[in-house]
Amino acid sequence: MNIAQTVFVGSPLRKRSYAIAAVIVLGALAALAILSIVNQFRLPGDALRVLFTALAVTTLLSLIPIMILRWLDRREREARWVMVIAFLWGGVIATGLALPLNTQILTQIAAMLESSPELMQMLGPRAPILVGAPIAGPLVEETIKALGVIVLFILLRGEFDNMRDGFIYGALIGVGFTWFESAIYLTSGYARCDVVPWGMQLGSRYALFGLAGHALYTGMFGMFLGLARQTTARPLSIVAPIMGIVLAIAAHMLHNVLPLLMAVGTDQPTAANPCPPDMPLIGAFISFSLMDLIMFAPALLIVGIGLWRSGIWERRIMREELKSEAEDIVTPEEYVRIERDHLLATRRITGGNRKTIRAIVNAQNEIAFRKRRVRRRGRDVESDAAVNAWRTYIRALR
Repeated sequence: MNIAQTVFVGSPLRKRSYAIAAVIVLGALAALAILSIVNQFRLPGDALRVLFTALAVTTLLSLIPIMILRWLDRREREARWVMVIAFLWGGVIATGLALPLNTQILTQIAAMLESSPELMQMLGPRAPILVGAPIAGPLVEETIKALGVIVLFILLRGEFDNMRDGFIYGALIGVGFTWFESAIYLTSGYARCDVVPWGMQLGSRYALFGLAGHALYTGMFGMFLGLARQTTARPLSIVAPIMGIVLAIAAHMLHNVLPLLMAVGTDQPTAANPCPPDMPLIGAFISFSLMDLIMFAPALLIVGIGLWRSGIWERRIMREELKSEAEDIVTPEEYVRIERDHLLATRRITGGNRKTIRAIVNAQNEIAFRKRRVRRRGRDVESDAAVNAWRTYIRALR
């Protein structure tokens, strides 16, 4: 076994039939999503230019949360192609599949509201959106995004160790969703008002450096799914994913219900196609970041505690599992650094160029987490192919 194959240890993808089936299913979902997006947005030339410009801008802004997530993943780097797949699930598959489902739900809600003229009169022409957004978005979007995390959980189980892994995968899917959804809202704002609302849309959707909104919702679900993998308590492993999806839907619903509450509070009917004045990007970013800090304080606290506890778990696993390694895998000096590793540290070793040093540290951590998985299954660590592949890799690097 070589290093590239270790990502598929324990994965159904190691069987050719499963791998072919997975490629076909994912390809079909991607094709269906792209077709849905094309059918939903038949744009004239000027609006199409706005869409592509918006995608270029949101691509650059997405690099900020991706770099933060990459830093959080510093002890056991996930393969870049896995991170790309997670991002594209959110940006293409989840967005494309959610569009027609959201539209269908909003259409049904609009039909139901026709029997409530008092409510229509109070909320105005945008009543279907105001009432439907807290229902359609949270239920449809969080379910489809969560499916992406579950797919990674099943197909790449060897790379899904704990709460931190789950949060990173879920947040990446959320960042991908924000990437395309932001471009859609910018384009629809231009189509409606002849002005692209750059500041308002980007400042609100990339508040808290892009880690609020969809990244937070799906990241929470991924974190609780990771808790199910990390824990040894059987009841908790069953309940945790359910708690995660409930929290994700609740946080999304809280965000989407605010316009409805504001409309009810002001007691003034909304306009059919409102064109609010745009805001400067920095001002919008600060304002919406402060609002998200208050509104999502419980969710942010849950994520913060989860990342903190997963960091403690990771450092404990490294100390326990790497202590018995031979000196050509972990030298005594390197083990001292492992014992001193702490919350915000990125462990380094001396000697060699930076790229080689990072590769050795990452390989040592991969050995620790792999040994822990093998022990939990009651198997022999010394005969495990993945553990020995990482050891051979470290010897080659040295």
